[in-house]
Amino acid sequence: MAGHKAGYVNIIGNPNVGKSTLMNALIGEQLSITTPKAQTTRHRILGIYNEERMQIVFSDTPGVIRPAYALQESMMDFVRATFEDADVFLYMTEPGDKQLKDPELFARLSRIKTPLLLLINKIDASSQEALEEAVAHWKETLPNAEILPMSALNRFNIDVLLRRLKELLPDSPPFFDKENLSDRNERFFVSEMVREQILTHYKKEIPYAVEVEVESFKEEEIIIRIQAIIYVERETQKGIIIGHQGKMIKKVGIGARKRMEDFFKKQVHLELFVKVRKDWRSKEEQLKRFGYK
Repeated sequence: MAGHKAGYVNIIGNPNVGKSTLMNALIGEQLSITTPKAQTTRHRILGIYNEERMQIVFSDTPGVIRPAYALQESMMDFVRATFEDADVFLYMTEPGDKQLKDPELFARLSRIKTPLLLLINKIDASSQEALEEAVAHWKETLPNAEILPMSALNRFNIDVLLRRLKELLPDSPPFFDKENLSDRNERFFVSEMVREQILTHYKKEIPYAVEVEVESFKEEEIIIRIQAIIYVERETQKGIIIGHQGKMIKKVGIGARKRMEDFFKKQVHLELFVKVRKDWRSKEEQLKRFGYK
């Protein structure tokens, strides 16, 4: 398509620096779930920004960590894959945040020839002194990066970032249909919205031992009927998820249903079930079933 620009803009960073908030702000939709907990994002999620003569495919990835078990290894595989198809890299940090928790990935980032924008996020919650220290640190540490202070939550400098990305994108036809907001289907977003509520309402290890699978998604004229299974690793976790007299799982269901109704712009009937799948985070076949391989 003559005169059209398109490309992959891949977002990378440590946990809790605001990558998902950034992608949601850029797309204008709540595609990626956001919570204060680390490892909220487990998959690589594409968000698609469209204009008449341009398409930007943003890639939100899990925060970079040192893997401790098979699920986390798979999450880091999603991050490594971003080095294969990026037309522009966004490396997101915040004042006080230093290099990636995986030194090998950071070394790769420092050597890339792909355009690299270093975004110092959350400046609304930082002092001018801390920001200046961060800018000085990154100028020395990543001299190949363009530095842009911003606040994704408050949309500060989002317009500046978009303008710069438009300048950097290569000439290319669109990769996806212009009506698409993501490469993911409805079932994926349903499972993420349920998981978001679990991350919000439960503490300690429980949210990390959970996976959600949509068993049934039936869209009717005025309502969507959904059945989803919450998988945990142990029987004790099942009891915690359900809660006394079912109060906790009811709270999760109400919160998730509201998010779904906002997202789908339609009434939603949601049924949640809890099952045990022992040690699923460490088993290859289970990770494949849940889309991590």
